[in-house]
Amino acid sequence: MFPMTYRAPDKDIAFALDIAGIERVLRLDKFASVDRDTVDAVIDGAGRFAEGVLAPLNRSGDVEGARFEKGRVFAARGFADAYKQYAQGGWNSLTAEEAFGGQGLPRAVGLAAFECMTGANMSFGLCPLLTEAAIHCLETYGDSRQKSVFLPKLVSGEWTGTMNLTESQAGSDLSLVRTRAEPSGSGYKLFGQKIFITWGDHDCADNIVHLVLARLPDAPAGVKGISLFLAPKNLVDANGKIGAANALKPVSIEHKLGIHASPTCVMAYEGADAEIVGQPGNGLAQMFTMMNAARLGVGMEGVAIAEAAYQQALAFSRERRQGRSPWSSDPTARIFDQPDVRRMLMLMKAKTDAARMICLSTAVAADLASNDDDARLREELLVPIAKAWSTDVGVEVVSLGVQVHGGMGFIEETGAAQHYRDARIAPIYEGTNGIQAIDLVGRKLAMADGAPMTTLVHDIRQTAETLVESPDPRLHTIGMRLQAAGDALRSAAEWLSARRSDVDGLAGATPFLKLMGDVTGGWLLGKGALSCVGRSAADPYARARIGIAGHYAETLL
Repeated sequence: MFPMTYRAPDKDIAFALDIAGIERVLRLDKFASVDRDTVDAVIDGAGRFAEGVLAPLNRSGDVEGARFEKGRVFAARGFADAYKQYAQGGWNSLTAEEAFGGQGLPRAVGLAAFECMTGANMSFGLCPLLTEAAIHCLETYGDSRQKSVFLPKLVSGEWTGTMNLTESQAGSDLSLVRTRAEPSGSGYKLFGQKIFITWGDHDCADNIVHLVLARLPDAPAGVKGISLFLAPKNLVDANGKIGAANALKPVSIEHKLGIHASPTCVMAYEGADAEIVGQPGNGLAQMFTMMNAARLGVGMEGVAIAEAAYQQALAFSRERRQGRSPWSSDPTARIFDQPDVRRMLMLMKAKTDAARMICLSTAVAADLASNDDDARLREELLVPIAKAWSTDVGVEVVSLGVQVHGGMGFIEETGAAQHYRDARIAPIYEGTNGIQAIDLVGRKLAMADGAPMTTLVHDIRQTAETLVESPDPRLHTIGMRLQAAGDALRSAAEWLSARRSDVDGLAGATPFLKLMGDVTGGWLLGKGALSCVGRSAADPYARARIGIAGHYAETLL
């Protein structure tokens, strides 16, 4: 059999950061202490940790899974120790505010490091993903006491965080939430049950901070009646010292298609002590701050699992011998030398790289957003693309990975099937991809009178024109394909903008999101190809970048 392997794609990540515009971020005053050497060191360190600590646990974690025993949840063997190493290494604190023990690095750098962790072990990566989202929420909405008591522990990784939204009758429609919060002294008591709570309970950290959507007794029906509450697994005093267990518990863990080592809990709140976060009735908006942070991370999960599947398929194709090849005289050639296998591998590589560039470009826009309204609007426009298109790419690429393996891909021992099973959740959670598409068409196209979409199309056309004008025929062809694709995107956006709230808009939303992802990915790969022209003759990596952009343009644009 062919064992699962993972190597952090440091060079591809660094290249994608360049194309995304990381240098603009590093010029901001708030990142004055961060230079490119620091960025490269973080990516290198994340890669080594992922390869050495997390990747060896991926297969065993999938086979063993998390365990629910006598009302407690236990992570798969090795995960608790790996998590301690993760926290002690400072990986949980990369992008958090320095005032609470964070390192204050750009979000794009944190997302790049997250790719390495998740590519090595998606089940593990979900725990810090939710903690980071909880940190972001409390940094934005927490009061001074909540920040001083909870943020340092979350940032250090001593405690982990969760999101508690879903209930059995309230999946994506959170207006149906029934969990209630009853006033009690200076705080509240929570009553209700939540399902699908990722890492809702485990034995890896000292405490778990649950952020829970619930209704106050006098709250109106619908989303305006939802508030956000903080309920720790174990009660804490004003100094952050852990006390007695809170009145909340896991009832069970789900038996899932994939991500077996990530415990997905049913949580029961039985009069749990809680405190409100922010203002009553504003819970959904506050939770969306948390969810948007997680959505970009989920998009990068799609990239990470695609990269892992590509690496494994490539390694397998170079070892497996079968049939003849037009490129080899060997009667049993490597399947890597079969043209159709080479086509699949190229498509896997091109789509993965395009998705990485989309996610990192969104993160760069988020880093720039505090100083730049155009960047804020670009971030908002791209978040549904980053989440939905990239996770769809993840599923497509891992499916191709199984296909490259042939019959071996359908056998669990090769690991190709695990990638397929793990990837399938990403288009579903943090808002299904259909919801992302409806958000794109229903809200994002109309933002600022359509200016963000108009600006994106303009940027795509500018790159296309530069490519077309290039004397290099490879770039000229990419530019021609990008021009036509950009025109299709513009006309589709105009047509849907006029119909965004009717049946045509709703039915066309997902195909439009796919179109927008295809074209945006081709644009960013085209920018990458332009950056490589001057050194492509002497630099094999630069030649490869142009080849990848060309393949994408010919097969997708």
